[in-house]
Amino acid sequence: MEADFWHTRWENMQIGFHEGAVNRMLSAHIGALGLDPGTRIFLPLCGKTRDIAWLLAQGYRVAGAELSDIAVRQLFEELGVTPEITDHGTLRAYAAPGVTVFAGDIFALTPDLLGPVDAIYDRAALVALPADMRARYTAHLVTLTATAPQLLVTFEYDPAIMAGPPFSVTAAEVNSHYASHYRITQLADLDVPGGLKGICPARELALHLAPS
Repeated sequence: MEADFWHTRWENMQIGFHEGAVNRMLSAHIGALGLDPGTRIFLPLCGKTRDIAWLLAQGYRVAGAELSDIAVRQLFEELGVTPEITDHGTLRAYAAPGVTVFAGDIFALTPDLLGPVDAIYDRAALVALPADMRARYTAHLVTLTATAPQLLVTFEYDPAIMAGPPFSVTAAEVNSHYASHYRITQLADLDVPGGLKGICPARELALHLAPS
């Protein structure tokens, strides 16, 4: 899947993937990560998710990565803060107290530029990537964050009914990518109300990945 696909979606505001409320798996299962207030959580491919405002309100610090500058600018507008903007090669960092989001290709983000993180919350990244990109992405995430613990949210559905994104990523596939680095525990497996995009019956899974 090319970057132009996502840039076009944001330019045309075709963002049905954007949740208008805090994700139910986050609010229910953030405790599984055992984090103290003030710890730093990384959200890959974060868009302008309202989960960031919720995490900040809980006392966490947030780092994010997002392809689209449009999404990042809208995020800070909705947070009601004016970010300091700095360029780092092909990436642009938007920073305000408690939150920094890097706009650009996540594969260009380095551990030094990201800085230390205590955990990863992946609701929209793994499921946004086609199958041929997921192994590269998961390997990059492990290196980027020094195998930080994860709260991972995925969908399972019949791909014959709907083509992603979001893509169906089974628990078995998650295991194939991450089992050599993490102990994986399923926290929840719930129906998606009304189905994905209103057409496809689906399950939403929450998984806790603890470094092994």
